[in-house]
Amino acid sequence: MEAPNTKPYHLPADAVWFITGCSSGIGQALAHLVAETPKNRIVATARKLSSLSGFPAGSEDRVLKLEVDVTLRASIDAALDAALAKFGRIDVVVNNAGYTLEGDTEAAGDAEARALLDTNFWGMVDVTKRALGIMRDENPKSGGQQGGVILNVSSVGGWSGFAGGAFYHASKFAMEGFTEAVAKELPSAWNIHLCNIEPGGVKTNYATTSLQHMAKRHPAYADPSYPTNQLLAYVVNEDNHKTWAKPQEIAAAMYHIVSRGQRIPIRVPLGSDSYSLITKDLEENRKLLDELKELSLSVGDGRQPDTIRFLK
Repeated sequence: MEAPNTKPYHLPADAVWFITGCSSGIGQALAHLVAETPKNRIVATARKLSSLSGFPAGSEDRVLKLEVDVTLRASIDAALDAALAKFGRIDVVVNNAGYTLEGDTEAAGDAEARALLDTNFWGMVDVTKRALGIMRDENPKSGGQQGGVILNVSSVGGWSGFAGGAFYHASKFAMEGFTEAVAKELPSAWNIHLCNIEPGGVKTNYATTSLQHMAKRHPAYADPSYPTNQLLAYVVNEDNHKTWAKPQEIAAAMYHIVSRGQRIPIRVPLGSDSYSLITKDLEENRKLLDELKELSLSVGDGRQPDTIRFLK
């Protein structure tokens, strides 16, 4: 079976970008970077149209600003239809809309937990499913190349889980598994590439307006020395943000991944903290695999099945 995302992607000079969550942070920085690049066209979306501002003068005919709620399929479809009506194609989709929910998993309400998954995961799913058909079927009709790139903004928290963010991590782990599996479904001839972007700490409103605390916390977890409380104290302390990356740096790296004319990796850690945490986790998991190798191979007859080639 052919491995996914192995062939190079060449971004058109007049590429059309569709980005969710452009009101602030990474989405806003990337939207402005795209708009500042000559010939690029962009569909910038947010829950409130009034939050989409700051685009360079003279880019009005290349920028389409739309109000989108990614938890509503009709809102997504209307935005994608408007993008096609305006520009005729979509070359890069960036699923960036999302937020985090912190607190004790035991005390989480069903509504707040499901709402987070609806935005972070199912919103991404609905945009991606529609984008696949557009990149495969609609893009060639515009006279340009078939295909495109879908960047799903995950996190180092899509690789490793931390105390107090079980539902956030569940949404990002789900995003990463979905992205990898879909990438492996697509024939290379379609020229559609999927990628998980995994930033570490970023100087955005992640720790302020994008950080939601659970409505209730169980008194059993009140001790400030407990893991969730320690992590929350770290996140809200602005002194700890000094080493975090700027959203403009993350945006520039994302643009580089798409525009460099090479293969699009399925995972891209961004930031020294993300890279270090992931490599440390890999090393620890390798040690665990080696420690349990005899037990693992004792199950079954120990031979590598032929089907393994279908799972790579």
